[in-house]
Amino acid sequence: MSLIPETAAPPAKSRWPRLSPAQMYERFMASDASFDGRFFSGVLSTGIYCLPSCRARKPLRRNIRFFATTEEARAAGLRPCRKCHPDDYARGADPVLETVEALVAEVRANPGAFANAAAIVRRSGFGATRLFELFRQHYHSTPADLLLRARLAEVKRRLLAGNGGLSTLAHEAGFESLSALHENFRRLNGLTPAAYRALKKGRAFEITLPGDFHMGYLRRALSRDPHSASERFENDIYISAVLLAGAPAMLELRLAPGTVHVSVDSAGDAADSLLPAAHAMVAGILGLDQDTAAFARLAKRLGLSRLVAGRAGMRISLAHSAFEGLLWAIIGQQINFPFACLLKSRLAKLAGKRMPGGLYAPPSPAAIAALAPKDLLPLQFSRQKADYIIAAARLIAEGRLDIEALRVMSATRAGRTLLELHGLGPWSVNYVMMRALGFADCVPLGDTGVASGLQALLKLEERLDIDATRRLTSVFSPWRSLATAHLWQFNKPVPL
Repeated sequence: MSLIPETAAPPAKSRWPRLSPAQMYERFMASDASFDGRFFSGVLSTGIYCLPSCRARKPLRRNIRFFATTEEARAAGLRPCRKCHPDDYARGADPVLETVEALVAEVRANPGAFANAAAIVRRSGFGATRLFELFRQHYHSTPADLLLRARLAEVKRRLLAGNGGLSTLAHEAGFESLSALHENFRRLNGLTPAAYRALKKGRAFEITLPGDFHMGYLRRALSRDPHSASERFENDIYISAVLLAGAPAMLELRLAPGTVHVSVDSAGDAADSLLPAAHAMVAGILGLDQDTAAFARLAKRLGLSRLVAGRAGMRISLAHSAFEGLLWAIIGQQINFPFACLLKSRLAKLAGKRMPGGLYAPPSPAAIAALAPKDLLPLQFSRQKADYIIAAARLIAEGRLDIEALRVMSATRAGRTLLELHGLGPWSVNYVMMRALGFADCVPLGDTGVASGLQALLKLEERLDIDATRRLTSVFSPWRSLATAHLWQFNKPVPL
């Protein structure tokens, strides 16, 4: 399944090119968090030094001096800002983030101990407004929504483990009633709890789609690469060679009004144990947990109903895996869409597993890690792109990076982790977070499709730069990922 928008991604940044004072001043005035750590801003009039992202009032240019390290800033007689905590950032510590992460871990470990969002606020030690702000910033969520998802995750875990009846599970996870469990479980999973329990056996299941689901955009997502080596889509039947729990398998989706029938075929009896993983993958492909209705209401309140006109139920179709999304983000940089698809197909044939029907399961991190850059050069990968792909695969294969674990990290932590990878700049990081990890409030700044969509939506004459794009998309928070998807499709025909 193709993920790349038909606009070229900005090139990945090296670690890190030297910045001029004018460039640092520009990034400081834009409060650009992607430059945190690359320099520190000293304000001579107040005697304070800050991160570039600091939201404190901006001083006059003549009162600013830039430093490469916090040590240099302190040697100049300045003290750290109490708002952005640059010293904590420089040594890899972030006390506020760590406090929120610990709180979220506690909620997820025992959701039944929290009656509601107010209980989370009380436990946090923050005020309600501040905690809501922190959840939105670091988890792209609210305390209530994160609690609901923690309860559902606990129920799903225990359903597969065979622990207890539904009434007991609902009560112990914190649901007020069995009907509340059923309603929320089906809405975000497309299955009843009983049907989810049945995934332990069998080779097929059927997902009930939300009422606003837009099948045309799913068809478009599943058919954008007709020459793929790993998938085929014809007559509303999608067949893909995939990796489920690390095992090659064939995944089939049959689209019908209001439903998607899913089946899995694997060697021997292995398919019986792969259905829960298949459900998680398909739920991501369908975008079941995305709050499209809330985003449509926000667009209407902003007076921008035309952004969602005819496609209010459009969802972001996620990558089959976090690793696949990471590969796409690297492969797709600075090349057009057809060539990116060609490179993907060649890589699958080189390092993937051939499956029945002639399709290839995507290569695992270990398979790519075993390659050398010279193996990819004949496939028309650039030397730099080959280096980036193999280096990332080796980090994962050697256990130094758990790419799937990024899904449950805070968005802040996941973003920082990805930004450390060679070959990923701010555009690529936001792209991976949005299209592979499912974070709700990301914008791949610098994307030409987003800028062009905004310009058309707002009827602006001048082309938008990154800072203008950041400012204008901020009104869509906390659903900027959906806003990005709609901007990519703005003024394009709505598919059937």
